[in-house]
Amino acid sequence: MTISEYSSKQLVEEKVFKDPVHRYIHVRDQVIWDLIKTKEFQRLRRIKQLGTLYLAFHSAEHSRFNHSLGVYEIVRRMVVNFQEFEEWNNDDRLLALCAALLHDLGHGPFSHCFETIFDTDHEEFTRKIILGNTEVNAVLKKVSIDFPLEVAQVIDKTHENKLVISMISSQIDADRMDYLQRDSYYTGVSYGNFDMERILRVMRPSKDEVIIKDSGMHAVEDYLMSRYQMYWQIYFHPVSRGGEVLLNLALRRAKYLYEDGYVFKQAPKYFIPFFDGTLTVYDYLRLDEMVVNFYLQEWIHEDDAVLSDLSHRFVNRDLFKYLPFDGSIITITEIEELFRKGGVDPEYYFFSDSYSDLPYDYDRPGSKSNRKPIHLQKKNGDLKEISSQSAIIHSITGMHRMDSKLYYPKEKILQIEDPEVKGQIINLLNELA
Repeated sequence: MTISEYSSKQLVEEKVFKDPVHRYIHVRDQVIWDLIKTKEFQRLRRIKQLGTLYLAFHSAEHSRFNHSLGVYEIVRRMVVNFQEFEEWNNDDRLLALCAALLHDLGHGPFSHCFETIFDTDHEEFTRKIILGNTEVNAVLKKVSIDFPLEVAQVIDKTHENKLVISMISSQIDADRMDYLQRDSYYTGVSYGNFDMERILRVMRPSKDEVIIKDSGMHAVEDYLMSRYQMYWQIYFHPVSRGGEVLLNLALRRAKYLYEDGYVFKQAPKYFIPFFDGTLTVYDYLRLDEMVVNFYLQEWIHEDDAVLSDLSHRFVNRDLFKYLPFDGSIITITEIEELFRKGGVDPEYYFFSDSYSDLPYDYDRPGSKSNRKPIHLQKKNGDLKEISSQSAIIHSITGMHRMDSKLYYPKEKILQIEDPEVKGQIINLLNELA
């Protein structure tokens, strides 16, 4: 089989995945089918899409595997629709499909939470997996020797084909359209619902980006408001963030103990490359959520009281209490000092968490955003930035909303023996409540 034959080879019979969001996900390309079967892609079954959000929404157990297939399916539908327009080059079809399928290949356990703890970048590891000595790389090389690099460049947004990049990564892309609907379905809420079929019908290819037919403006309004609601009602849920806090603290403690020479009952073998900075792609791919949960369950029985307690709390959902606060450094410093006086280590039992979102913005005078705008195509062919045409979108453009929470174990505060210190802590926390 020559390279060109493989790139265009179709399965004898179409494969379908039954899907609760898209009904069916269709695969006819041999390349796509072979990529799905690689061990690197199958690993995504063991990575939750929403990290610790299952602690707040019990059915949010879906995986990056589900989501990646969903993004592929949306791009497949985009390609079908785009073929009637001269601006679309069908030679880019396989590139778009492969990049869509593999865009989240480098996610680690518990997704973005994991990146914060170990200062890793899932996009960087996606690139390393695609270009490294992997089964995915071997499949892509059968298309052409340069094809792995092209796919990686689309995902890290350095490819010269800006249209294909925007299909997968922009302010209205296949990635967001899948995760909003999928996460809404699996959390049991309706915030992420919008008329995707309508949006796909009004999408148009252009030289550098996907644009929206003017008549589809209201569908995009609905989509952007769905995204806004999902972030503040679901993705930033304080219970889920509390799970991330415990995971962060437990792994931070394990790293400290490892560096301090502590002898573990269950040595953190799979974490050592993360702890000592010798991480390879092989090491990275070995760590999934099954492995992380195994260690946490084992560490409950460690002699170190802090690691044991934090691991127990995460495994058994014994979360810290949380309070809103204004982000004041003075408040944090004061509470930390009182914790120390009371014998509670603020390094592991007091955590300030801040988060923010920018629902829609674009690069313009006075803006610090480098985002590309969503463009509407008018009947005469002119392109208009969408917030200039929509009062709803104009109202959220550049709206940088922020929030902060303090997390702490209430029962440890109540167990402080010094009544004066305990009273001061309780009074400070009550002022914040």
